[in-house]
Amino acid sequence: MSGSNDSAVRLEKIAPAIITEAQQWGLWLRPRVIAIDGPAGSGKSTVGYVVAEMLDFLFFDTGAMYRAVTWAAWESGVDLQDGNVVGELAEELEMDILPPSDLNRHGRNSVVLVNGQEVTAEIRRPEVDHRVSVVSAHARVRSALSLHQKRLGNRYGVGDAEKPGVVMVGRDIGTVIMPDAALKIYLDASIAERARRRHRELLSKGKDIDYKQVDAAIRMRDKFDSERDVSPLRAAEDAVVIDTSNLGIDKVVESILALVIKAGQGGGRHAAQS
Repeated sequence: MSGSNDSAVRLEKIAPAIITEAQQWGLWLRPRVIAIDGPAGSGKSTVGYVVAEMLDFLFFDTGAMYRAVTWAAWESGVDLQDGNVVGELAEELEMDILPPSDLNRHGRNSVVLVNGQEVTAEIRRPEVDHRVSVVSAHARVRSALSLHQKRLGNRYGVGDAEKPGVVMVGRDIGTVIMPDAALKIYLDASIAERARRRHRELLSKGKDIDYKQVDAAIRMRDKFDSERDVSPLRAAEDAVVIDTSNLGIDKVVESILALVIKAGQGGGRHAAQS
């Protein structure tokens, strides 16, 4: 699974009738929030973006907010190891996630604003890549961003925003941020497969890195995410777990669209949450 042209070709296999039906029943979700959680390399960002595009929902990768705080702290010269100082900064920042305009998309999935300034490109810089895990581990930062994320999720969930709904992607959406999401998905895959995907992604970006390094990094991130004291990575009890190890992106997206239809027909929520 990847965001490559090969993925785009496979997506053409999805029947237009399924997409149309999902779009119709997606408006019946209550709230109009789809939560997709999972470990690194499980395909949640790729799948979440495609599902959001097909439903005309906002794609909200909550990791962007942690990157935004990291960028702001780095720019301000703040000690990233000081959880209280970085947490206070996270509390004070005004952040928003918006859909990109058709005229200014440039391959971006969403637009990230910090204090009114667009930082969509800035938060993807290498200096942010190398430091975001430190910032995301601080309890005060996670608490502050949880409030930002809930606010955005609730605003889009009631249809009072630029898009009729939202697909939220992260590691604790269904368990902490939006426990009342109409549909909760937990994507998973074997470590070997997730490492292979991430390795291929890095190579495609021109980064020369050994597969074993990527595998080790994935294992370390899994351990960190699942054992942290605040919001550890786990599937919500009422989430639908999908193992993507041997599935193409089209099959995963089809499965989720089918769940959207079922939830919409069932009163606006997935049956396990009724």
